[in-house]
Amino acid sequence: MAFRTAYVYVRNAFAGILSETDSGYRFVYDEDYLKSEKASPVSLTLPLRAEPYDSATLFPFFDGLIPEGWLLGVVSRNWKIDVKDRFGLLLIACRDVIGNVSIAEEKR
Repeated sequence: MAFRTAYVYVRNAFAGILSETDSGYRFVYDEDYLKSEKASPVSLTLPLRAEPYDSATLFPFFDGLIPEGWLLGVVSRNWKIDVKDRFGLLLIACRDVIGNVSIAEEKR
């Protein structure tokens, strides 16, 4: 069962879904994305494959997208999200990040 879902984009192409589950987190690449000639992995730690990735904790790559320090405090205060809610922070703070990966709450 998925609690919250994040849609992951690589270079503005829909790449896959990151879900918060009762056992942790799951990331799965989109089938159409995997068939694309331009498909590239979200990170070196999540190579392209059809099988889902499961983890008890938020995958380090996605956790690394979340701001740190004073900027984390600003995001937490402005959106009233607990700094321990890493998935919530990812959904809010990683919509338009530096780099080729972005996160959206809804599929675009």
